[in-house]
Amino acid sequence: MKTWLVVLTIAVIGLGAYSIDLHGDKEDLQRTVLAQYTDKLTDASEKLSHLQRSVSQSLLFQDEQAIHSELDSVWRLSSEVRSSIANIPIGQELSNEWMNYLGRLGDEAKRTAKTGDYNAWREKMPQVSTNLQSLSDEWSAATVDFYKHNGKMDVWLQQVDNKNPNTNFDKVKDTLKGYGEKDFPLTLSESDWQKKIELKALQDAEITEKEALEKVKYLFPVIKGATFTVTKSSDTAPYPFYHIQFHQGIRLGYVDLTVKGGHLLSYLVERPVDEAKQSQEEILKKAKEYAKKLGMEDVAYVESRENHQAWHVTFARVHPGDNALIYADGVQLKLAKDTGELLGANAMEYIQEETIKPQTAKPIDWKTFFQDDIQVQEVKNIYTDNGQFEQRLCYEVIALRDGKIQETFRVVIDAENHNVLKVEYLT
Repeated sequence: MKTWLVVLTIAVIGLGAYSIDLHGDKEDLQRTVLAQYTDKLTDASEKLSHLQRSVSQSLLFQDEQAIHSELDSVWRLSSEVRSSIANIPIGQELSNEWMNYLGRLGDEAKRTAKTGDYNAWREKMPQVSTNLQSLSDEWSAATVDFYKHNGKMDVWLQQVDNKNPNTNFDKVKDTLKGYGEKDFPLTLSESDWQKKIELKALQDAEITEKEALEKVKYLFPVIKGATFTVTKSSDTAPYPFYHIQFHQGIRLGYVDLTVKGGHLLSYLVERPVDEAKQSQEEILKKAKEYAKKLGMEDVAYVESRENHQAWHVTFARVHPGDNALIYADGVQLKLAKDTGELLGANAMEYIQEETIKPQTAKPIDWKTFFQDDIQVQEVKNIYTDNGQFEQRLCYEVIALRDGKIQETFRVVIDAENHNVLKVEYLT
């Protein structure tokens, strides 16, 4: 009996020491993470101040070389501030507002340097400079709020994640939203793009939770006997959708469906995957069958890639007018290597459905377009974004340079005006 008491006492003491070690490790980790956040906050504050000065300095010059130097600084600093802010726990909405504002400022600087439209820059930037100074001041006040928590990261994260936060970062968010709408109003193309992202084109009748569950069981019969939990998106979501979590045996996952029409947004299931037994041909055949089962009969195969557990297969909508692939209307499927079971689907881009304007493809003489040592191996008609929110009909060319070193390139060329939109080195 005495022996057992001694053993028990030692065990309790050991457990206590272990708990102290764990607590100490947690505190050390929190201090390390806090130090990283502090560095990023300081870095963002300093670079935000430098960015404001660069915008102001860009208004000093008539000399083209001098203004280009400042435009380059604005573009570089806006990108660096974005990078710092992206790694700070300030809440998703504020982070998105910063990414949008700084991204548009950087794009404006880059576009001005390219087009030479300095008058438009000089008209807009005085107000932007003033607004950046105001944002810099509010950001400084918000960082003081961050430091008040003295290393207690859990307290800070709870406050940021609260649905009704009251930190000074919230004031920055509201200010950013107002400045963003005034300083960089959306163009018509950007407005159309935003409507597409927010699924404004969906006119279907709303479905109920019960109807959503029935659709999930129909689309994915392998989980029809699962235990389901259904929640609806928050009021702040860009569009209403049902988030349906499920658990059945070894399978755990979720399905997202739009409230309007019950369109599939995404599907993901986690389960153990055994050794690969399916060939690539078998996987592609099953992937095409899954696409049809999900109601996507107007798509064609684009590409596939694999990892140690699954194949990832991509499809794109086929434009009915000319059979060109609309890459922006893509569907991605994930299939298990052992049985070919569908483990994931991403149909968000497919639902958004691009509006394609009429365009005419003009033929290209590849012998005069490329150098003599270039062999055109494949030409495909596609629609892709030209960087200005416009879907352009393009030739996608796989070109081979057969010299001392054999090199392969993917070249995307506007089929109407023959501008080269993208060059990608493959091998």
